Amino acid sequence: MAKLKSIDIFYRDTKTEGPAILCLHGRWGRGETWVDFIRHYGKNYRVIAPDQRGHGLSGKPISTYSAEEMAADMVKFLEFLKLDSVIVVGHSMGGRIAGYLAALYPQCVKALAILDKSASGPAKPTLLPLDQISTIDPLTKDWPLPFASLHEAKEFLQHTMDSNLSYQYFMNSLVETVEGYQMMFSSQAMAANIVYEEDWFHLLPKLKCPVLLIRAKGSDAISDEDFLKMQTLIPDCISHEMLNPDHNVHLSNPSEFYGYFDGFLQRL
Repeated sequence: MAKLKSIDIFYRDTKTEGPAILCLHGRWGRGETWVDFIRHYGKNYRVIAPDQRGHGLSGKPISTYSAEEMAADMVKFLEFLKLDSVIVVGHSMGGRIAGYLAALYPQCVKALAILDKSASGPAKPTLLPLDQISTIDPLTKDWPLPFASLHEAKEFLQHTMDSNLSYQYFMNSLVETVEGYQMMFSSQAMAANIVYEEDWFHLLPKLKCPVLLIRAKGSDAISDEDFLKMQTLIPDCISHEMLNPDHNVHLSNPSEFYGYFDGFLQRL
């Protein structure tokens, strides 16, 4: 646990000798989703996978959960680890935070990978104060939480999720409590993170480090137009489209993904 001034951050760290890779998970996720990535690169790279603010075992204060706030968490986290500059890979929401981190704190990021996340969003940021924002997560608001048993939780998630990877993704955030099986993420955090999301195409020209952009085949998360626009605006960009349509691009076809990522690392 990294006890920072503003928040406690739980993290996994191989503590390997070698270049450091910071892995940022998506919304509703945990650092646990990077376990296969850790196994693959952990012998030659120091792989660090935190549970971000509002998720997993990290702190869950009432806050905006904006990309700026969560990127600032990672700056303080890197200071805690005494790391000056790292390779950052972010999936989905984590890709947005990684993008903000590289654009706003370029000294902290030597290379960046954005996985299946568009820079599109509302043209104007939400101006409503935090106390007027709903604290109900729109995704899980109708879920029968807490689940009475592990069996009930598994059955519900299997029927609700569109793929086994998505099922495993949410199972990673399931925890038993005295009331029943709950999700580890904060509903307020998820709701605020969605509401305070905004368009960040304007940050892409500020990405001065090498950038790897990967999307799922025919991705719902990045339209063809957005994918091309991102490639055009990022000064030093390599892009790939996976053969699999699953949003979890780093898990859907590991050999294909690691081939792309290996090629990117060899350029650094």
